[in-house]
Amino acid sequence: MSHIVSVFRKAHFNAAHRLHVPEWSAEENRAFFGLCNNEHFHGHNYDLEVKVTGQVDPVSGYLIDMKLLQQFINEEVVEPFDHKNLNMDTDDFRQLNPTAENIVWVIWKRLRSRIPAEMDLSVRLYETPRNFVEYNG
Repeated sequence: MSHIVSVFRKAHFNAAHRLHVPEWSAEENRAFFGLCNNEHFHGHNYDLEVKVTGQVDPVSGYLIDMKLLQQFINEEVVEPFDHKNLNMDTDDFRQLNPTAENIVWVIWKRLRSRIPAEMDLSVRLYETPRNFVEYNG
């Protein structure tokens, strides 16, 4: 007997960024992004929640080995982004404004390449305890 289950794994990373649209004037950027446009950057303590949904393997009883999921998160998110300046230290955001909306999408794409295609993936990113975004693909 097979059944559909969702498993969740949490992670944490710290990163700095600056929200800025190069085509806009300095005044337009400051007016739109406020403090998030600080030319010296600012940081967040990001909390990440990864949800994988699919059929439980009838032999092992697992949907996915949580140690493997942790490894994917560490390799695709924590190692490349933790204690980094997203604008300057990562290729992902050299040309992409590192808004929470774009960060969660990049994380989803990175993890999607590692999660079996028959499983659904959802990623939730908390920029602050009250502000979070989610991407489901």
